[in-house]
Amino acid sequence: MIIGMKALILIADHFEDIEASTIISVLRKAGVEVTVTSLSSSIVTSTSGVKIIADKKFGEIDPYAYDILILPGGKNIFNSGDVISLVRNFNKKNKFIAAINTSPIILADAGLLDDKIATVFPGYENRLPRPRAAKVVVAKNIITARGPAVALDFSLKLVEVLAGKKTVEKIKKLLAIDSYV
Repeated sequence: MIIGMKALILIADHFEDIEASTIISVLRKAGVEVTVTSLSSSIVTSTSGVKIIADKKFGEIDPYAYDILILPGGKNIFNSGDVISLVRNFNKKNKFIAAINTSPIILADAGLLDDKIATVFPGYENRLPRPRAAKVVVAKNIITARGPAVALDFSLKLVEVLAGKKTVEKIKKLLAIDSYV
């Protein structure tokens, strides 16, 4: 159990459900307190029609009470000035910010990737200043990943950053990772 570690996952309609649900599940298994927040309504619909009930709406929380901000893929979070302001403030406080799929573009647009390497969904590399063709990239307090196919790798990297490799090994065992022949 990671006592006191709190993660804020921000979703909006048309979020990538594979990414969000994998992140939520893995972090909760690791003992991280996870709050899923929505920019608009309490019920949020993914790109494939899966509905998730957000724990809270964005206006109902103090985002700075969290240790990490996580942005699953989803085009609708691009349309929010609140998100740009939020990522900039998290960065100023040197808190962790994690983005997967096309969400690293938000970090680039906010100026957070000017001096950092990052990865993004294939085909969007031109939107990042220093893109890398990698599944997951950690650059100081910024963690980025390519897309749905690496959601588990990304989630395990988040656990490693927040709780260490020992906790990652416990989660891998719990999920039966590396136990298939």
